[in-house]
Amino acid sequence: MMPNHTPAPRAVSDSSPSIEERPDRPEESCAVFGVFAPGEDVARLTYFGLYALQHRGQESAGIATFGSDELYIHKDMGLVSRVFNEEVLNKLTGKIAVGHDRYSTTGSSLIRNAQPTLVNTRLGSLALAHNGNLVNVWELREKLSQQNWDFVTSTDSEMIALAIASEVNSGKDWLEGAISAFHQCQGAYSLVIGTPDGLMGARDPSGIRPLVIGTFPGNPQRYVLASETCGLDIIGAEYLRDVEPGELVWITEDGLASFHWSNQPKPKLCIFELIYFSRPDSVVNQETLYSYRMRIGRQLAKESPVDADLVIGVPDSGIPAAIGFSEESGISYGEGLIKNRYVGRTFIQPTQSMREAGIRMKLNPLKDVLEGKRLIIVDDSIVRGTTSNKIVQALRDAGAKEVHMRVSSPPVTHPCFYGIDTDTQDQLMAATKSVEEMRQYINVDSLAFLSHEGMLQATGDNPENFCTACFDGNYPIEIPEQLKRSKLMLEKASST
Repeated sequence: MMPNHTPAPRAVSDSSPSIEERPDRPEESCAVFGVFAPGEDVARLTYFGLYALQHRGQESAGIATFGSDELYIHKDMGLVSRVFNEEVLNKLTGKIAVGHDRYSTTGSSLIRNAQPTLVNTRLGSLALAHNGNLVNVWELREKLSQQNWDFVTSTDSEMIALAIASEVNSGKDWLEGAISAFHQCQGAYSLVIGTPDGLMGARDPSGIRPLVIGTFPGNPQRYVLASETCGLDIIGAEYLRDVEPGELVWITEDGLASFHWSNQPKPKLCIFELIYFSRPDSVVNQETLYSYRMRIGRQLAKESPVDADLVIGVPDSGIPAAIGFSEESGISYGEGLIKNRYVGRTFIQPTQSMREAGIRMKLNPLKDVLEGKRLIIVDDSIVRGTTSNKIVQALRDAGAKEVHMRVSSPPVTHPCFYGIDTDTQDQLMAATKSVEEMRQYINVDSLAFLSHEGMLQATGDNPENFCTACFDGNYPIEIPEQLKRSKLMLEKASST
């Protein structure tokens, strides 16, 4: 049985926002979450886990639960707190749960593309939550089409689920079917997969997107899978370890089993997870990312000092680096921009006149703090420069005497194909302009970026363990020309 509590689809535009309306920064990927905890309220645990991971995707949310003989699912468009309520959670019973927060990097913004993705097999149903992007989706789709599969969504996540189902239906068990399917998938994927028999977690051989394992104190046979450690913290679970690149973990009543299905794993964690995407309280390499972001701020101050009166950060992601810059430079840190924390992703777009009025809906300057000051403003990245330009103008309107911008990452010169929604190369400011030309466009007195070497050195890890393709074009997984052309066509369509 598979009762489906999903509401009827609501009318949501199938088109992407125009270039002018899109956020001027790399957009989050997605969040995945899973719980194996017999006797616990797994749906409620998953709800809070997704709530903690909401920053990774605000477009849709979903939870699927497995009982002894039944699969229940609920998913809808919107934030976790909107999609779920007490009545819904009480219907999601079982010992296994799979959850997902979505930001669409492939596929459109429609209810049918909300996850977890469900597929029926000869062994029962599977529910799959995916963070990342496949680069061979057309090839995989063609293969599955020849096997007479019907496609319900326009996502690559469905292709992974169908590939597993195809292998299972050919006679393989869950593990054999999943591993065989993974060998057919090229690209970035961190997966949480629920089945009637157990819970899976898996990462691609490059480990581009993160996935961690947690356990409950006093209950070591109850496990949690999450995109970040902050998803463990909120429910009182303790971090055990990361799922390794090219690893599949299989969690059942017998405990956790590990299978290293790739013979040549090459760790390439997305460096933007450290700089921006993951929450600052999440732990990577035994420290919170807040510490790393303060460290790159200090490095930025060493590389690009400037005489000024006050250091401020662009809320929220620029603040730790701004504090680090302040500590290293000896220049006072202060709050100069206040963020409206209740402004999230919305399908209601402002009018043109509202857009022309600037960015005040999200950020508002403190005039008495800024007036007459020589400012250093620290941000984590610049993509098109449109938001940076508006922020700088707002600071000048507030009376700032000088505005110097420092960016705690190198210039973004190449698009991402592994699960981050970035522009095509011709829309990336750093790919078409020199630093001086960017300075003039943003209208700052000086502009400087963190060096590539400084960014990697601050990790304290082997520089080879990170994907830095958006800064240098060195893609760890080959990008087919068809995918590059498709991204360009989508970008052109969204700008018309």
